Amino acid sequence: MKEFELKYGCNPNQKPSKIYMADGSDLPIEILNGRPGYINFLDAFNSWQLVKELKEALGLPAVTSFKHVSPTSAAVGIPLSDKLKRACFVDDVPELDSSPLACAYARARGTDRMCSFGDWVALSDVCDVTTAKLIKREVSDGVIAPGYEPEALEILKSKRKGGYNIVKIDPAYVPAEKETKQVYGVTFEQGRNNLKIGRELLANIVTAEKELPESAARDLVISLITLKYTQSNSVCYAVDGQAIGVGAGQQSRIHCTRLAGTKADTWFLRQADKVLSLPFRDDIGRPDRDNVIDGYINQNEEDVCAEGNWQKYFKTRPEPFTREEQAAYLAAVDGVALGSDAFFPFGDNVERAKRSGVRYIAEPGGSIRDDLVIAAADKYGMVMCFTGMRLFHH
Repeated sequence: MKEFELKYGCNPNQKPSKIYMADGSDLPIEILNGRPGYINFLDAFNSWQLVKELKEALGLPAVTSFKHVSPTSAAVGIPLSDKLKRACFVDDVPELDSSPLACAYARARGTDRMCSFGDWVALSDVCDVTTAKLIKREVSDGVIAPGYEPEALEILKSKRKGGYNIVKIDPAYVPAEKETKQVYGVTFEQGRNNLKIGRELLANIVTAEKELPESAARDLVISLITLKYTQSNSVCYAVDGQAIGVGAGQQSRIHCTRLAGTKADTWFLRQADKVLSLPFRDDIGRPDRDNVIDGYINQNEEDVCAEGNWQKYFKTRPEPFTREEQAAYLAAVDGVALGSDAFFPFGDNVERAKRSGVRYIAEPGGSIRDDLVIAAADKYGMVMCFTGMRLFHH
Protein backbone atom coordinates (compact mmCIF):
# COMPACT_ATOMS: atom_id res chain seq x y z
CA MET A 1 0.00 0.00 0.00
CA LYS A 2 1.63 3.22 -1.18
CA GLU A 3 -0.95 5.64 0.21
CA PHE A 4 -4.08 5.62 2.33
CA GLU A 5 -6.88 8.15 1.91
CA LEU A 6 -8.19 9.55 5.17
CA LYS A 7 -11.71 10.75 5.89
CA TYR A 8 -10.32 14.18 6.83
CA GLY A 9 -7.36 15.81 8.55
CA CYS A 10 -7.25 17.13 12.12
CA ASN A 11 -10.77 18.54 11.66
CA PRO A 12 -13.68 17.62 9.37
CA ASN A 13 -13.19 20.74 7.22
CA GLN A 14 -9.59 19.79 6.38
CA LYS A 15 -9.94 17.82 3.17
CA PRO A 16 -8.50 16.08 1.23
CA SER A 17 -6.28 14.08 3.55
CA LYS A 18 -4.02 11.05 3.14
CA ILE A 19 -0.81 9.42 4.30
CA TYR A 20 1.89 8.29 1.90
CA MET A 21 5.65 7.85 1.52
CA ALA A 22 7.30 10.82 -0.15
CA ASP A 23 9.72 8.56 -2.06
CA GLY A 24 6.87 6.50 -3.52
CA SER A 25 7.68 3.36 -1.54
CA ASP A 26 5.14 1.22 0.30
CA LEU A 27 3.83 2.33 3.69
CA PRO A 28 5.37 0.29 6.55
CA ILE A 29 1.92 -0.68 7.86
CA GLU A 30 -1.06 -2.89 7.20
CA ILE A 31 -4.53 -1.80 8.26
CA LEU A 32 -6.10 -5.02 9.52
CA ASN A 33 -9.39 -3.48 10.61
CA GLY A 34 -11.21 -0.17 10.77
CA ARG A 35 -10.32 3.11 9.10
CA PRO A 36 -7.87 5.14 11.21
CA GLY A 37 -7.91 8.90 10.87
CA TYR A 38 -5.28 11.63 10.71
CA ILE A 39 -4.89 12.05 14.48
CA ASN A 40 -5.04 8.27 14.93
CA PHE A 41 -1.98 7.90 12.73
CA LEU A 42 -0.14 10.71 14.49
CA ASP A 43 -0.72 8.85 17.75
CA ALA A 44 0.09 5.48 16.16
CA PHE A 45 3.46 6.42 14.73
CA ASN A 46 4.59 8.41 17.79
CA SER A 47 3.44 5.75 20.23
CA TRP A 48 5.07 2.95 18.23
CA GLN A 49 8.44 4.71 18.40
CA LEU A 50 8.08 5.05 22.17
CA VAL A 51 7.41 1.37 22.88
CA LYS A 52 10.00 0.22 20.35
CA GLU A 53 12.65 2.29 22.11
CA LEU A 54 11.55 1.17 25.58
CA LYS A 55 11.80 -2.48 24.53
CA GLU A 56 15.26 -1.93 23.02
CA ALA A 57 16.50 0.02 26.07
CA LEU A 58 15.18 -2.25 28.84
CA GLY A 59 14.58 -5.62 27.18
CA LEU A 60 11.00 -5.83 28.47
CA PRO A 61 7.65 -5.71 26.64
CA ALA A 62 6.39 -2.13 26.62
CA VAL A 63 3.00 -0.46 26.15
CA THR A 64 1.88 3.13 25.96
CA SER A 65 -1.53 4.81 25.97
CA PHE A 66 -1.66 7.93 23.77
CA LYS A 67 -4.11 10.83 23.49
CA HIS A 68 -3.69 13.84 21.22
CA VAL A 69 -0.07 13.10 20.33
CA SER A 70 1.19 12.67 23.90
CA PRO A 71 1.38 9.64 26.18
CA THR A 72 -0.85 9.41 29.22
CA SER A 73 1.55 6.74 30.47
CA ALA A 74 4.06 4.15 29.36
CA ALA A 75 5.05 0.97 31.14
CA VAL A 76 7.09 -2.21 30.89
CA GLY A 77 5.94 -5.74 31.65
CA ILE A 78 6.44 -6.10 35.40
CA PRO A 79 3.85 -7.96 37.52
CA LEU A 80 1.37 -5.80 39.41
CA SER A 81 0.78 -5.83 43.16
CA ASP A 82 -2.68 -6.85 44.32
CA LYS A 83 -3.56 -3.26 45.21
CA LEU A 84 -2.37 -1.98 41.84
CA LYS A 85 -4.44 -4.64 40.08
CA ARG A 86 -7.51 -3.39 41.92
CA ALA A 87 -6.71 0.24 41.17
CA CYS A 88 -6.25 -0.60 37.47
CA PHE A 89 -9.48 -2.67 37.37
CA VAL A 90 -7.65 -5.89 36.38
CA ASP A 91 -7.95 -7.90 39.60
CA ASP A 92 -10.55 -10.10 37.86
CA VAL A 93 -8.00 -11.41 35.31
CA PRO A 94 -6.28 -14.48 36.82
CA GLU A 95 -4.12 -15.04 33.73
CA LEU A 96 -2.64 -11.53 33.87
CA ASP A 97 0.66 -12.51 35.49
CA SER A 98 1.39 -15.02 32.73
CA SER A 99 1.57 -12.25 30.11
CA PRO A 100 4.24 -9.55 30.59
CA LEU A 101 2.69 -7.63 27.68
CA ALA A 102 -0.71 -7.64 29.38
CA CYS A 103 0.95 -6.44 32.62
CA ALA A 104 2.51 -3.56 30.70
CA TYR A 105 -0.87 -2.72 29.17
CA ALA A 106 -2.66 -2.88 32.52
CA ARG A 107 -0.14 -0.46 33.98
CA ALA A 108 -0.12 1.97 31.04
CA ARG A 109 -3.91 2.03 30.62
CA GLY A 110 -4.56 2.08 34.35
CA THR A 111 -2.30 4.99 35.27
CA ASP A 112 -4.40 7.95 34.17
CA ARG A 113 -7.69 6.32 33.28
CA MET A 114 -9.53 9.57 32.68
CA CYS A 115 -6.98 10.82 30.14
CA SER A 116 -6.77 7.37 28.52
CA PHE A 117 -10.49 7.36 27.74
CA GLY A 118 -10.65 6.93 23.95
CA ASP A 119 -6.90 6.38 23.63
CA TRP A 120 -4.58 4.90 21.03
CA VAL A 121 -2.55 1.90 22.24
CA ALA A 122 0.92 0.83 21.10
CA LEU A 123 2.35 -2.61 21.89
CA SER A 124 6.03 -3.45 21.50
CA ASP A 125 5.32 -7.17 21.00
CA VAL A 126 2.86 -9.38 19.16
CA CYS A 127 -0.55 -8.91 20.79
CA ASP A 128 -1.57 -12.00 22.77
CA VAL A 129 -5.05 -13.08 23.82
CA THR A 130 -4.84 -11.75 27.39
CA THR A 131 -3.79 -8.30 26.20
CA ALA A 132 -6.52 -8.29 23.55
CA LYS A 133 -9.15 -9.14 26.16
CA LEU A 134 -8.01 -6.22 28.32
CA ILE A 135 -8.04 -3.80 25.37
CA LYS A 136 -11.48 -4.96 24.29
CA ARG A 137 -13.18 -3.87 27.48
CA GLU A 138 -11.75 -0.33 27.50
CA VAL A 139 -12.92 2.68 25.49
CA SER A 140 -10.22 3.02 22.84
CA ASP A 141 -9.79 4.23 19.26
CA GLY A 142 -7.18 1.79 18.04
CA VAL A 143 -3.97 -0.18 18.46
CA ILE A 144 -0.65 -0.59 16.67
CA ALA A 145 1.63 -3.59 17.11
CA PRO A 146 4.16 -5.66 15.14
CA GLY A 147 1.64 -8.50 14.95
CA TYR A 148 -1.39 -10.20 16.47
CA GLU A 149 -2.08 -13.77 17.49
CA PRO A 150 -5.02 -15.06 15.36
CA GLU A 151 -7.41 -15.33 18.33
CA ALA A 152 -6.29 -11.94 19.67
CA LEU A 153 -6.99 -10.35 16.28
CA GLU A 154 -10.51 -11.77 16.23
CA ILE A 155 -11.17 -10.46 19.73
CA LEU A 156 -10.07 -6.97 18.71
CA LYS A 157 -12.03 -7.07 15.46
CA SER A 158 -15.21 -7.57 17.47
CA LYS A 159 -14.65 -4.29 19.33
CA ARG A 160 -16.69 -1.15 18.50
CA LYS A 161 -19.19 -3.17 16.49
CA GLY A 162 -16.43 -4.38 14.20
CA GLY A 163 -14.97 -0.94 13.52
CA TYR A 164 -11.99 -0.93 15.90
CA ASN A 165 -8.81 0.38 14.28
CA ILE A 166 -6.09 -2.28 14.15
CA VAL A 167 -2.74 -1.48 12.56
CA LYS A 168 0.20 -3.81 12.02
CA ILE A 169 3.59 -2.17 11.59
CA ASP A 170 6.77 -3.62 10.12
CA PRO A 171 9.15 -3.76 13.11
CA ALA A 172 12.14 -3.68 10.74
CA TYR A 173 11.10 -0.34 9.22
CA VAL A 174 13.71 2.40 9.67
CA PRO A 175 12.70 5.96 8.70
CA ALA A 176 14.93 8.33 6.76
CA GLU A 177 17.56 10.28 8.67
CA LYS A 178 15.96 13.59 7.69
CA GLU A 179 12.34 14.48 8.40
CA THR A 180 10.21 17.31 7.04
CA LYS A 181 6.89 18.96 7.78
CA GLN A 182 5.04 22.01 6.56
CA VAL A 183 3.70 24.93 8.57
CA TYR A 184 1.84 27.71 6.74
CA GLY A 185 3.17 26.46 3.44
CA VAL A 186 6.78 26.57 4.62
CA THR A 187 8.73 23.30 4.70
CA PHE A 188 10.84 22.51 7.75
CA GLU A 189 13.63 19.95 7.63
CA GLN A 190 15.66 18.46 10.46
CA GLY A 191 17.56 15.34 11.38
CA ARG A 192 15.54 12.74 13.22
CA ASN A 193 16.00 12.64 16.97
CA ASN A 194 17.98 9.38 17.06
CA LEU A 195 19.32 9.92 20.58
CA LYS A 196 19.63 6.54 22.30
CA ILE A 197 18.45 6.75 25.88
CA GLY A 198 19.91 4.22 28.29
CA ARG A 199 21.73 3.80 31.59
CA GLU A 200 24.84 5.52 30.16
CA LEU A 201 22.92 8.80 29.83
CA LEU A 202 22.68 8.93 33.63
CA ALA A 203 26.42 8.83 34.33
CA ASN A 204 26.85 12.51 35.23
CA ILE A 205 25.49 12.65 38.79
CA VAL A 206 25.86 16.22 40.07
CA THR A 207 24.46 15.90 43.61
CA ALA A 208 26.24 14.89 46.80
CA GLU A 209 24.21 11.68 46.89
CA LYS A 210 25.54 9.38 44.14
CA GLU A 211 23.81 6.04 44.67
CA LEU A 212 21.46 5.27 41.79
CA PRO A 213 19.84 1.82 42.12
CA GLU A 214 19.12 -0.15 38.96
CA SER A 215 15.38 0.12 39.57
CA ALA A 216 15.66 3.92 39.73
CA ALA A 217 17.82 3.98 36.59
CA ARG A 218 15.16 1.91 34.83
CA ASP A 219 12.45 4.34 35.89
CA LEU A 220 14.50 7.35 34.76
CA VAL A 221 15.00 5.71 31.37
CA ILE A 222 11.23 5.14 31.12
CA SER A 223 10.65 8.76 32.05
CA LEU A 224 13.11 10.12 29.49
CA ILE A 225 11.93 7.93 26.62
CA THR A 226 8.35 8.90 27.44
CA LEU A 227 9.36 12.58 27.30
CA LYS A 228 11.02 12.08 23.93
CA TYR A 229 7.51 11.60 22.46
CA THR A 230 5.60 14.05 24.68
CA GLN A 231 4.59 17.53 23.52
CA SER A 232 6.92 20.05 25.18
CA ASN A 233 7.37 21.52 27.70
CA SER A 234 7.06 18.21 29.52
CA VAL A 235 7.90 16.47 32.79
CA CYS A 236 7.34 12.81 33.67
CA TYR A 237 7.20 11.02 37.04
CA ALA A 238 7.90 7.26 36.99
CA VAL A 239 8.13 4.44 39.50
CA ASP A 240 7.95 0.65 39.55
CA GLY A 241 8.43 0.32 35.79
CA GLN A 242 5.84 2.84 34.62
CA ALA A 243 5.21 6.52 34.00
CA ILE A 244 2.70 7.65 36.65
CA GLY A 245 2.34 11.34 35.85
CA VAL A 246 2.92 13.17 32.57
CA GLY A 247 2.72 16.94 32.29
CA ALA A 248 2.68 17.90 28.61
CA GLY A 249 2.52 21.03 26.48
CA GLN A 250 2.84 23.63 29.24
CA GLN A 251 4.56 26.95 28.66
CA SER A 252 6.06 27.01 32.16
CA ARG A 253 8.14 24.13 33.52
CA ILE A 254 6.81 24.48 37.06
CA HIS A 255 3.31 24.07 35.63
CA CYS A 256 4.48 20.84 33.99
CA THR A 257 5.90 19.66 37.29
CA ARG A 258 2.72 20.53 39.17
CA LEU A 259 0.43 18.94 36.58
CA ALA A 260 2.46 15.73 36.38
CA GLY A 261 2.84 15.67 40.16
CA THR A 262 -0.91 15.95 40.70
CA LYS A 263 -1.43 13.02 38.32
CA ALA A 264 1.23 11.01 40.17
CA ASP A 265 -0.43 11.80 43.50
CA THR A 266 -3.78 10.65 42.14
CA TRP A 267 -2.18 7.40 40.95
CA PHE A 268 -0.82 6.73 44.44
CA LEU A 269 -4.08 7.70 46.15
CA ARG A 270 -6.10 5.38 43.89
CA GLN A 271 -4.33 2.54 45.69
CA ALA A 272 -5.34 3.71 49.17
CA ASP A 273 -7.68 1.34 51.03
CA LYS A 274 -10.28 4.07 51.36
CA VAL A 275 -10.47 4.38 47.57
CA LEU A 276 -10.24 0.68 46.80
CA SER A 277 -13.16 -0.02 49.15
CA LEU A 278 -15.57 2.56 47.70
CA PRO A 279 -19.04 0.90 47.70
CA PHE A 280 -19.97 1.47 44.05
CA ARG A 281 -23.41 0.54 42.83
CA ASP A 282 -23.38 -2.49 40.56
CA ASP A 283 -24.72 -0.50 37.59
CA ILE A 284 -21.84 2.01 37.56
CA GLY A 285 -19.55 1.27 34.61
CA ARG A 286 -15.78 1.56 34.48
CA PRO A 287 -15.57 5.04 32.85
CA ASP A 288 -18.04 6.46 35.36
CA ARG A 289 -16.09 4.88 38.21
CA ASP A 290 -12.97 6.62 36.91
CA ASN A 291 -14.71 9.99 37.00
CA VAL A 292 -16.15 9.40 40.46
CA ILE A 293 -12.80 8.22 41.87
CA ASP A 294 -11.13 11.31 40.47
CA GLY A 295 -13.82 13.47 42.06
CA TYR A 296 -13.51 11.59 45.36
CA ILE A 297 -9.74 12.12 45.47
CA ASN A 298 -9.39 15.59 43.99
CA GLN A 299 -12.70 17.03 45.26
CA ASN A 300 -13.20 19.04 42.09
CA GLU A 301 -16.41 19.71 40.13
CA GLU A 302 -18.79 17.64 42.25
CA ASP A 303 -18.75 16.52 45.86
CA VAL A 304 -19.52 12.84 45.23
CA CYS A 305 -20.03 12.25 48.95
CA ALA A 306 -22.65 14.99 49.34
CA GLU A 307 -26.28 14.24 50.05
CA GLY A 308 -28.12 13.88 46.77
CA ASN A 309 -24.93 12.98 44.93
CA TRP A 310 -23.63 9.87 46.66
CA GLN A 311 -26.87 7.99 45.94
CA LYS A 312 -26.11 8.23 42.19
CA TYR A 313 -22.88 6.26 42.57
CA PHE A 314 -22.69 4.32 45.83
CA LYS A 315 -24.66 1.70 47.76
CA THR A 316 -23.82 3.49 50.99
CA ARG A 317 -22.48 6.95 51.69
CA PRO A 318 -18.65 6.86 51.84
CA GLU A 319 -16.61 8.89 54.26
CA PRO A 320 -14.69 11.73 52.52
CA PHE A 321 -11.00 11.26 51.85
CA THR A 322 -9.81 14.37 53.68
CA ARG A 323 -6.87 16.51 52.63
CA GLU A 324 -5.16 15.60 55.91
CA GLU A 325 -5.57 11.87 55.26
CA GLN A 326 -4.27 12.26 51.72
CA ALA A 327 -1.27 14.26 52.89
CA ALA A 328 -0.42 11.59 55.46
CA TYR A 329 -0.70 8.86 52.81
CA LEU A 330 1.50 10.71 50.33
CA ALA A 331 4.08 11.56 53.00
CA ALA A 332 5.08 7.88 53.02
CA VAL A 333 5.74 7.80 49.25
CA ASP A 334 9.42 7.65 48.29
CA GLY A 335 11.73 6.46 45.53
CA VAL A 336 9.96 8.14 42.61
CA ALA A 337 11.95 9.08 39.49
CA LEU A 338 11.44 12.33 37.59
CA GLY A 339 12.59 13.32 34.12
CA SER A 340 12.40 16.73 32.46
CA ASP A 341 12.78 17.41 28.74
CA ALA A 342 14.78 20.61 29.43
CA PHE A 343 16.63 22.08 32.39
CA PHE A 344 14.94 23.20 35.58
CA PRO A 345 15.33 27.00 35.69
CA PHE A 346 14.45 27.26 39.39
CA GLY A 347 14.57 25.09 42.50
CA ASP A 348 10.77 25.26 42.85
CA ASN A 349 10.49 22.26 40.52
CA VAL A 350 12.54 20.18 42.97
CA GLU A 351 10.42 21.39 45.88
CA ARG A 352 7.22 20.31 44.09
CA ALA A 353 8.76 17.00 43.04
CA LYS A 354 9.66 16.21 46.65
CA ARG A 355 5.97 16.46 47.62
CA SER A 356 5.26 13.50 45.31
CA GLY A 357 8.03 11.30 46.68
CA VAL A 358 10.72 12.05 44.09
CA ARG A 359 14.22 10.89 45.02
CA TYR A 360 15.81 10.59 41.57
CA ILE A 361 15.91 13.28 38.86
CA ALA A 362 17.25 13.37 35.31
CA GLU A 363 17.36 16.67 33.42
CA PRO A 364 19.69 18.17 30.81
CA GLY A 365 21.35 20.81 33.00
CA GLY A 366 22.73 23.99 31.53
CA SER A 367 20.74 26.61 33.42
CA ILE A 368 22.49 29.66 34.88
CA ARG A 369 20.85 28.58 38.15
CA ASP A 370 22.05 24.96 38.07
CA ASP A 371 23.81 25.50 41.41
CA LEU A 372 20.54 26.49 43.07
CA VAL A 373 18.70 23.51 41.59
CA ILE A 374 21.45 21.14 42.75
CA ALA A 375 21.34 22.70 46.22
CA ALA A 376 17.58 22.10 46.36
CA ALA A 377 18.14 18.45 45.46
CA ASP A 378 20.94 18.12 48.03
CA LYS A 379 18.63 19.49 50.72
CA TYR A 380 16.47 16.38 50.33
CA GLY A 381 19.25 13.85 49.68
CA MET A 382 18.14 13.37 46.08
CA VAL A 383 20.20 11.94 43.23
CA MET A 384 20.24 14.26 40.21
CA CYS A 385 21.74 13.37 36.82
CA PHE A 386 22.54 15.92 34.15
CA THR A 387 22.01 14.19 30.81
CA GLY A 388 23.26 17.05 28.66
CA MET A 389 20.51 16.29 26.12
CA ARG A 390 17.31 18.27 25.59
CA LEU A 391 14.23 16.30 24.50
CA PHE A 392 11.87 18.86 23.00
CA HIS A 393 9.12 17.38 20.81
CA HIS A 394 6.70 19.43 18.71
